[in-house]
Amino acid sequence: MTDKEDDFVLVHGSGNIFEDLGHPNAEIIGVLDDRKLTVRKADELTGYVAADFFHIRNVRLKTFTIDRFMAILRKVDQKVEISVTMSAAVSAARTHAHIT
Repeated sequence: MTDKEDDFVLVHGSGNIFEDLGHPNAEIIGVLDDRKLTVRKADELTGYVAADFFHIRNVRLKTFTIDRFMAILRKVDQKVEISVTMSAAVSAARTHAHIT
């Protein structure tokens, strides 16, 4: 494993991307409601299939990757911001692992 690979830890999501990203009250559903977008209208507007919006509205998100979900958010004019924070334990372990 290279040093570059050591910088990341794979964490499996909970199945609810809204909660995993720190927004349990999904703002995208509010955006769809405010614009009176049905799943079919959202499909026409964004180019993503109606089934994707059905799953978003019903919080069935196990098949969504973060990048796909972010792309959908951008298509409905939402600002997408990702923040990564390293915990002290991970930083200390990483520092210790790199000392020879």
